[in-house]
Amino acid sequence: MTLSEFFAENPKTALAFSGGTDSAYLLYAAKACGAQVRAYYGKSVFQPEFELRDARRLAEQLEVEITVVPVDILRQEAVAANPPDRCYHCKRLLFSAIAAQAAADGYPVVLDGTNASDDLSHRPGVRALRELSVRSPLLECGITKEAVRRLSREAGLFTWNKPAYACLATRIPTGTAITLEKLQKTQRAEELLCSLGFSDLRVRMDGDTAKLQLRSDQLEMVLRHRKTILEALRRDYRAVVLDLEARDA
Repeated sequence: MTLSEFFAENPKTALAFSGGTDSAYLLYAAKACGAQVRAYYGKSVFQPEFELRDARRLAEQLEVEITVVPVDILRQEAVAANPPDRCYHCKRLLFSAIAAQAAADGYPVVLDGTNASDDLSHRPGVRALRELSVRSPLLECGITKEAVRRLSREAGLFTWNKPAYACLATRIPTGTAITLEKLQKTQRAEELLCSLGFSDLRVRMDGDTAKLQLRSDQLEMVLRHRKTILEALRRDYRAVVLDLEARDA
């Protein structure tokens, strides 16, 4: 099946739109194929502000309507307690809210950006999507991440080389309760590093310690910005350490 065939069969769709590379291309493709598509951004404390800014920017570029759906994700104990299957409960809550809003707006089919390169064996959230009958056109049409980036670049989408981004909750160890305070600490730390020129990074929480995970070509930058990083992060953490196993190792 091709995307053109998919959207011919599903001409009116709602897209769970994160602002990332995959859902951005899918939004573009839906419109290019003549489908009536509306983007829905599930807004929770797990997403940093830049993700919503990117989503709005891309929707504006494509002249597609975007609806922000607020979700109080921490109200569900199965999410806040951060068990091994947290992602399942999170996706179930998030996509239920999006599907309900989409149905109220007259959009019967909900899509997500799962692609053919995603390892579904390590994604418990996929079970929730299947239970809610969410469709994944990129996966169904065999379109890989590499192809998504290439096609996005050809289409002129600024998201074509955007690094993959996992939600802020992934920075907190499984079994450690997730709180708004911990998420805010994480976001402040990562925003500080981004402002210094770092990219595609993670700041993991290990008790009261911030563990910096950076790309190998940016490790030396830490020494140049050491004082600034320590002064900023020690407002929220007792210690700051650098993980020498680079993210691209």
